[in-house]
Amino acid sequence: MKEKLLALALSTTSLIAIAQDVNTYTPGAMPEGVVYFLPKTLVRVTVTATRSTYTPGEFCQYADRYLHAKDVSAQATETWEIGDIDVNVVGIPDKEKAFAVKVKEKFDTSSVRLTDDGIVTAINTDPEPPAVKAEEAVTAPATQAKLDPRSIMTQDMLMAGSKAKMAELAAQEIYNIRESKNSLVRGQADYMPQDGTALKLMLDNLEKQERALTEMFTGTIDKATKTQEFLIDPTEGDGNGVVFRFSQKLGVLSKDNLAGKPYRIVIKNLDTLPPVDEEAMAKRKKLEGVIYNIPGKALVTLTADNKTIFEAEMPLTQFGQTEVLSTGLFSQKVGTRVVFNPTNGSIVKIDKNQ
Repeated sequence: MKEKLLALALSTTSLIAIAQDVNTYTPGAMPEGVVYFLPKTLVRVTVTATRSTYTPGEFCQYADRYLHAKDVSAQATETWEIGDIDVNVVGIPDKEKAFAVKVKEKFDTSSVRLTDDGIVTAINTDPEPPAVKAEEAVTAPATQAKLDPRSIMTQDMLMAGSKAKMAELAAQEIYNIRESKNSLVRGQADYMPQDGTALKLMLDNLEKQERALTEMFTGTIDKATKTQEFLIDPTEGDGNGVVFRFSQKLGVLSKDNLAGKPYRIVIKNLDTLPPVDEEAMAKRKKLEGVIYNIPGKALVTLTADNKTIFEAEMPLTQFGQTEVLSTGLFSQKVGTRVVFNPTNGSIVKIDKNQ
């Protein structure tokens, strides 16, 4: 009889086995074989919020008088705003659904592909590459050093006897810069640049000067983005309640922090699968084969202020059941190849060697 070898790849993403006899894994009782997990599905809520920090300008109290800028505050503030909320599903190893692929001579050598944390993704073939959203790439603009407004102040501004006079002269300089920009754009400047590149450089420089002086009146706003994730297991009491809270002053908070407005989730079992036949289930447990999931479906709804933020049907293993692919499918004659969904453990594709 031809000797069979059990090969375990060094990579954590690929384990090789020679068996198709799959049983519930018992630690210490199955020394030979590959142990794999079926996934348990969690709902993942990803929140992206932006913090805006306002710093008042040195001449903020004169903004209305000289620049006609209304509602310019003299108080520093920090505010938060939610930019995006994404709801999807992820798979984690289900510790209660661990199985071992054992050596069995009459079956041909087969490969069992696993994720880094041991979830089965394929047998006798390679798993499908993870789906990538077809989104347009967004590149953040390069951060530019801010121009110090005092570096462009005239001697009269710096020598002014009061802040009010300094503000008046700064405002006049802003208007002078705007007039220079308009003259360049219209081609009416006394000294016009020789080409378009030089014109752009001059306009950009004047724009920086105007912005630096204007911010002495209107203040500056600095923004920073923060992303947080929340995982919800509907079988552990999290499927109907507060996921997180949000405050315009404090940002995204934990569900227990009452300082913020609650964002609630409801995960409703849609009962898409027929009731489990206990007698048939007991018979299936005695079958030898590859165990996989048939997930059920749930309606996932996220709300805040009595408004629906997100609503969609999602497959969840917790509302489904397990089935068996008979070992006969993996004989040398058939050579079945299977690809599984690592998020819910269902069969994505099944075929046989040609």
